[in-house]
Amino acid sequence: MTIRTSPRLGSPSPSASPAGPEIPNLSLVSTLLEAWYPAAARPLPWRSERSGYRALVSELMLQQTQVARVVDRFASFVARFPTVRALADAPQQDVLAAWQGLGYYRRARFLHRAAQAIRDTHGAEVPQNLADLTALPGIGRYTAGAIASIVFGQPAPIVDGNVLRVLSRLADHDTRMGDPSAERWAWRESTRLVQAARAPGVTNEALMELGATVCTPAAPRCDACPIAAQCAGRASGRAASIPAPRRRAERRTIHWHSLVHVDEQGVLLSERPTTGLWAGMHQPPTIESDEEIKVDALSAAWGIQVKRVAQFTHITSHRTVEFAVFMPLSDCTLTIAGTRRVPLALLESVALSNAAWRVFECAGVPVKTPLSASGGRRAPRAARSEPTGN
Repeated sequence: MTIRTSPRLGSPSPSASPAGPEIPNLSLVSTLLEAWYPAAARPLPWRSERSGYRALVSELMLQQTQVARVVDRFASFVARFPTVRALADAPQQDVLAAWQGLGYYRRARFLHRAAQAIRDTHGAEVPQNLADLTALPGIGRYTAGAIASIVFGQPAPIVDGNVLRVLSRLADHDTRMGDPSAERWAWRESTRLVQAARAPGVTNEALMELGATVCTPAAPRCDACPIAAQCAGRASGRAASIPAPRRRAERRTIHWHSLVHVDEQGVLLSERPTTGLWAGMHQPPTIESDEEIKVDALSAAWGIQVKRVAQFTHITSHRTVEFAVFMPLSDCTLTIAGTRRVPLALLESVALSNAAWRVFECAGVPVKTPLSASGGRRAPRAARSEPTGN
């Protein structure tokens, strides 16, 4: 998943004329969705109290992340940073530490930067109009539309994977996930739908809820759908095959060799670069390579004799990361440039990726590993779709 500060390919431009059918009876569709949603909506914590700030936090958390995992993290995050100003004034490392377990840490950095922009430009009040919202760091058309419609009642469209799927099936329109022409078409139809709606925010939330819980990718529950009678895809018998799956990009495999060294002062940590995978996060000293490195070469690089104690595979959006975990062959002192010692009791206050926690777990370090970082206990992958236009 990516979050962009400029419009992505696929966001409609004024000159775009997306091909494809128009969904009929949009007023009826929105009316049925708005009637269905109140009883069907899951009781999620960000829905219990509406505000621009809570919507900003929840929408960024939900991108490509399992809803259940966000439920676990949302309350503690907004308790730690209860206002825009509290978040904006916090050090970035504190924000990243509070984000642990959600993954895709670039979103946390964008959320922090957006809060600072809101503090500095809008008096710490989340703006209500699309132009001001999309001018914020990391906030694209989808996130801006969700906040503007759901919180402020504006007729702002949204398109994520769930919405694209629902609209495509409604129209029986051959689309493909990730196809720019399909996204342009979906933005057009989403715009028409909210313009026909009496409550645009409710219509938008109902679309997302329908896609997440009823109009699912592999097995749509058409018998439970409030707009089944209006669905051309259901009528044609093609609903389950629309849209076509995204064309997968080639996945790159990289090798990370991590050294776990613990003494009476704590565990040795280094900080990752400010760009790239897990940017700005902490980790055990790690040597990265396109190929596996021999133990003797690693011992020479670290200046101590080491042994391999574990290995595991970590899958990201675009990479397969093969981790090899090493520890000293015997008790020794160790100093590596650019590292520092962190007491084990304070590790939870440090920004660590799930992969770094897994390294500690594999090395037998006595720390409280987050559930999301443990190999056998990780939650399923995302239930919330990637927004388009972000």
